[in-house]
Amino acid sequence: MSLRGAVIHFRTITKHRHKVIAHCAKAGILRQGLLHDLSKYSPTEFLPGAKFSTGSHSPNEDERIAYGYSKAWLHHKGRNRHHFEYWTDYNPKTKQIFPVKMPLRYVAEMFCDRVAASKIYLGKNYTDSSPLEYFAKAKGHRFINSETSDFLEMLLTMLSEKGEKETFRFLREYLKNNKDY
Repeated sequence: MSLRGAVIHFRTITKHRHKVIAHCAKAGILRQGLLHDLSKYSPTEFLPGAKFSTGSHSPNEDERIAYGYSKAWLHHKGRNRHHFEYWTDYNPKTKQIFPVKMPLRYVAEMFCDRVAASKIYLGKNYTDSSPLEYFAKAKGHRFINSETSDFLEMLLTMLSEKGEKETFRFLREYLKNNKDY
């Protein structure tokens, strides 16, 4: 790990976190935004992130190429409930792992996270359609609860069609008036 890599990674994750905080504030879940991704500063996640960081994409991708898996990602997804990968469990009847429906507030945070990540990694090439396009690329390959996927896709479609202001207004009101989706 180089000092340069550590600085690039620190700047990237901090810039991303600040965007998520701002988005969570717009969605009415500021507290979640303030707590968002704190595990990225732990040695388990930060050190591999710094080693593989380029600032243009997730360093977890390059860690997977190097080792066949990403220890940082495994740590991260197991501690951060805004990732659908956190929400899997074992079904004792079928003896299989299955995706669990995410609570609404974590889907809202996941939406804020995806929009922020698209802005950080795409920079000036970001459009309100970018998060939906990214979502659509892997739609058939995700191990995610179908209701969770549908609700997230609805929010991303709304962002693409109606813009950020209208989508965050909708999300804020929806969270205020609903416990579920």
